[in-house]
Parts: sequence; C-alpha cells; structure tokens
Amino acid sequence: MSEKRRVTLKDIALALNISPSTVSRALNGYHSISDDTVRQVKEYAEKHNYVPNTLAVNFRKNRTSLIGLVVPHIVHHFFSTTISGVIETAKKHGYHVLVSQSEDLKSGEIFACRTLLGIGVDGLLISVSNETFEADHLQDFLDEGKPVVQFDKITDHILSPKVVVDDFNGAYQAVKNLIQNGYRKIAHLSGRLEVKNAEGRFLGYKKALEDHGLEFREEWVKNCWEIVEAEGFDFTKELMESPNQPDAIFCITDLVALGAMKYLKSVGHEVPGKVGLMGFSNWMLSEYISPSLSSVDQHGFQMGQEAAEILIKLIKKHELGEEELLEMKTELVIRDSSQK
Repeated sequence: MSEKRRVTLKDIALALNISPSTVSRALNGYHSISDDTVRQVKEYAEKHNYVPNTLAVNFRKNRTSLIGLVVPHIVHHFFSTTISGVIETAKKHGYHVLVSQSEDLKSGEIFACRTLLGIGVDGLLISVSNETFEADHLQDFLDEGKPVVQFDKITDHILSPKVVVDDFNGAYQAVKNLIQNGYRKIAHLSGRLEVKNAEGRFLGYKKALEDHGLEFREEWVKNCWEIVEAEGFDFTKELMESPNQPDAIFCITDLVALGAMKYLKSVGHEVPGKVGLMGFSNWMLSEYISPSLSSVDQHGFQMGQEAAEILIKLIKKHELGEEELLEMKTELVIRDSSQK
C-alpha cells in the first residue's frame, strides 16, 4: 500500500484482518467493540494519518454540512466582516463555508451559484450583485429543496428570508449630523438607484434635506456605477468645479468617500473646514486616515451571524423559509471629517 495515497477504512480493515464496519465502529467509540480492537484500530489510523472522508459520509446522508456564500467582493471591509460572522456561526453548528465572489457581476454570480449547487451545498447565503435583477440561478436552489438567505444587497425576484440594515435611517442620521454641524449644501455620491440599498440611502438623504428645509438639487446627486474610489475622486472633482459647489458630501460607501477626500486634499480644500464628508460602512481604515472619516456602521459581523443562523435553522428543519425581512439598526460613528 502506498503511503502517499489516502488511507481508507478498507485499508485499515485489510491490515488488521477485520471488517470495515468494525473499523468504523471502533473509530466512533461503539461499546460493542473490544478495547483491544479499538486500541489497534486507533493506533494504526494514527500511524498512517487516517482522515475520515466526511464528504462521503454526508453525501450518503443526503447532506454535506457545507454552506455556500457569495459576496460581491471578498476584500471589501464590510463583506470581509460578514464572512467572518458567517464562518464563526457555521463552525458553531458544525458547518463549513465555501466562499465565492461575483466581482459585482451577474455573470460571476451565476457561475459561483452554479458551482456551489453542483458541489452540493446544503444552502446558500448571498449578497447579490449590482447587475442582478432576475434570480433564476437562485430559484434553482429552492427548486432542489435548498434554502437561500439574502443579506445586504437583495432582490425581490425570489421568495426568501432577507437580512438588511436600515439604509434609509442610517443615511437620514448621517445627513442630519452634517446639517447639525452647519452644512447646508449637501451633495450625495449615490449608487445605482435601482439597487435597493442605494435607493434606501438616497431616500434617507433626500428626506433629511426635506425635513430640515434644505434644497435638494439633482445636480448634486452623482450615481456611482462600480462603487469604487476613482468614482469618488472624479465625481467630487465634477462637483467642486461646478458653479454651485456643495459644502458637504454624503457618500454611498467609505471607499467612495476616500476617493472624494483624495481629490479634496489634492486641490487644497480643507476637510472638514471647506467641505464636510460622511461615508457609509465604517471601514477599519476610516478611523486612521487624516482627517478621520465619519461613517455609518452596518455591523457586518452581526449581519453575517444573523444570516447564517437563519439559514442553518432552515437547513436543519428541511424548510425553505418564507418571505421575511430582518432589518438591523445602523450606528452613526462621528469622527473629524464632519465636524466644522
């Protein structure tokens, strides 16, 4: 027997001249197996680095103890924290997580979902891409009896539990803070308004202006397509070179806000002196840049935990779940960039 090949139950049984079922019972602590046999089996298994084929066992039981997780970007701070929350919760329940990223593309999302479905995951957690406006690839999981739980970025094209943050109120409180600090001409670097979390933040921004008697100007709203730093830089340049400059900018994410700050600093505009700045998502980096960035904390770790708990409960109960929405509260984190 080659030592490079993975040792199986049959290999141990053949070496010790006993049946594979006896080996299995010995390794799993069945009382019907003699102490001497248990000792021999365990010694041989340890010496030859035997590793149980968990997947094979679970496939026979029609489960894999695997959860699929698809996010737009793994390196994004918010999603990295949600991934950590999912993994911690899954581990607590004896599940493993297979993580994939869509790169915020529908094609990438479909490829990831089909791969995970082919592997045989027991259920799926997903934050959909900005391009996802139909969900046949998600319905495929439900058609095979595998639950799907959406979080953060969601679509209404399938019936499934959803875990989101209160984007509207988070944005409202962020803009309200800018107003309370004396800013009156507040622009918004938004996302695509057909994406639900971007829509919620835009509506919260607009409502805060309305409730405080401030002007809403369409030319002060710029829609980021990719939600990247370069868009923050370019749109802020566009705003500050316009005849009617804003005196504050509320950004869809901290990454976009960092781009805005980079432009403002490059032309000598003081933050928060000339322009106030507010982000959304509370990246770890936001605390350490200068000036530090005010932001809205989405509590990504807790969101990952909640989404995983819901999915695992459904898997264990052999249910697909109903159309329900768990909305988590945000928290305003005030730093230097919004304080005149």
